[in-house]
Amino acid sequence: MSSARVIVEADGGSRGNPGPAGYGAVVFDADHDRVLAERAEDIGVATNNVAEYRGLIAGLTAAAALDAHLVDVRMDSKLVVEQMSGRWKVKHPDMIPLARRARELAGGFDAVTYTWIPRAENAHADRLANLAMDGTAVETTNGHVEDVPEVAPVPAAAESTPTAPGWTGAVGAPTRLLLLRHGQTPLSVERRYSGRGNPELTEVGQAQAAAAAARLGARGGIAAVVSSPLARARQTAQAAADALGLQVTVHEGLTETDFGGWEALTFLEASERDPDLHGRWLRDTSVRPPGGESFDEVRARVDAVRADLLRDFPGQNVLVVSHVTPIKTLLQLALEVGPSLLYRLHLDLASLSIAEFYPDGGASVRLVNDTSHL
Repeated sequence: MSSARVIVEADGGSRGNPGPAGYGAVVFDADHDRVLAERAEDIGVATNNVAEYRGLIAGLTAAAALDAHLVDVRMDSKLVVEQMSGRWKVKHPDMIPLARRARELAGGFDAVTYTWIPRAENAHADRLANLAMDGTAVETTNGHVEDVPEVAPVPAAAESTPTAPGWTGAVGAPTRLLLLRHGQTPLSVERRYSGRGNPELTEVGQAQAAAAAARLGARGGIAAVVSSPLARARQTAQAAADALGLQVTVHEGLTETDFGGWEALTFLEASERDPDLHGRWLRDTSVRPPGGESFDEVRARVDAVRADLLRDFPGQNVLVVSHVTPIKTLLQLALEVGPSLLYRLHLDLASLSIAEFYPDGGASVRLVNDTSHL
């Protein structure tokens, strides 16, 4: 039995998720010194995960054409690696037939291993995927290349840090904040005010955190994970950090509003306890709950967090795991709108929103309350 061994690196991307999508795959020799084959293709409108699976399938197909027997697959998609390794279940209907096809191909080799690698180490496949999304198909084998232009390597975060919408006038590379609300807790089940209390996630909340982590791990391109100090946010952040291969950094400014004497009360219980104060609090952001914190005070500390993140991560993608009020406040700051947003915008548990802040002071909001991963 042959011991011919190759390394397959694959990637996929979607400019919009879903949006114009493409994949790239490269087959190296066992020493990772020589490129044996390259594949890249525009696959139309699809999600990142679909594109990544298509890249894996293309890489395995290319390896089979080279009569390889042992294949080491390396990808920066935590989702694909964990699912193909059998540790995570394939649930999404779009991914089930792709995973089945990948397993069929893998069954034709003596052995296939799957390893997660950081996005920066998957630059060759990433470059091919970006070529595909730019409309350039690539199919080369044993070094024979036809009609493929020379293209400089694409920076790791290029796909996930697009330019500003043309009508905003913002210039420069933005700091993109991916704003993730924590998962379910016992207090959120009962719709009680949950501020500085420290409940942990329920089993449902843990599943929500895992689903968000799988999405973010598959997406990649995130430089840091920054979390509120409270347990529910820390747990949610840790799941994502594990999927991304990062550490969690805690920022005290991302903690939830201090609801003071209303902590753990329902809306009705708080309004019956302090009817006049509760009514004024709902209309005036300068009003504090009894012994608590006003929304104006929250805004001041969250604005300071924003300044810290823009200073520490210029032009990078940062996952921010926090609570309803801090996330709404960051969206409010990006939109430069009044306090009505705090009262009218709904954010689901484990939802994802995205705000970008540009070095010239411009900002844009690209996503609000997305729960497609749940």
